[in-house]
Amino acid sequence: MPESQTFLIALGANLPFAESPPEVTIAKALSDFNEFGLEITATSSLYHTPCFPAGAGPDYVNAVASAKANLEAAEVLKRLHKLELRYGRERSVRWGQRTLDLDLVAADNTVLPDRNGYQRWQSLSAERQRELAPETLVLPHPRLAERAFVLVPMAEIAPDWEHPITGKTTREMLDALEDAEKEGVKAL
Repeated sequence: MPESQTFLIALGANLPFAESPPEVTIAKALSDFNEFGLEITATSSLYHTPCFPAGAGPDYVNAVASAKANLEAAEVLKRLHKLELRYGRERSVRWGQRTLDLDLVAADNTVLPDRNGYQRWQSLSAERQRELAPETLVLPHPRLAERAFVLVPMAEIAPDWEHPITGKTTREMLDALEDAEKEGVKAL
């Protein structure tokens, strides 16, 4: 069995599920983590965030959770996908509207598939990444440093987490973003 790791997981939703608004879906999903072998160690506040990419649908509710598990990152991702299905997630459009989105953002200081593979994927433009889906898990999330909707809640629970490639902390990545982008992320 793998050693215990800490996983940072971004949660988001912009569509209702079973007539419940996104913030209720996120709260229910968090309460299910333990059933999926993920022990929550911290949860950020909920945030209202502009839809990304712009114009792709209603605005989102986002949060970040920290969880421990004796699992490999690929198994955690598999379990997160099963949890998404429980809440009606359909993967018909990349970066489309969703009832629940659970993104594995980081697993301690793990780099996947390896340093070169990570850098190859991270160097693709957002447009190209929208067209292509990685064949393997890429960690840390390649667009992490560009996303206020992840960094704002992540800074609340893991401000000192260091990106294993850039060496920047969550707080440093957040501080590097444009003020206008950060101001769009508002606590509920």
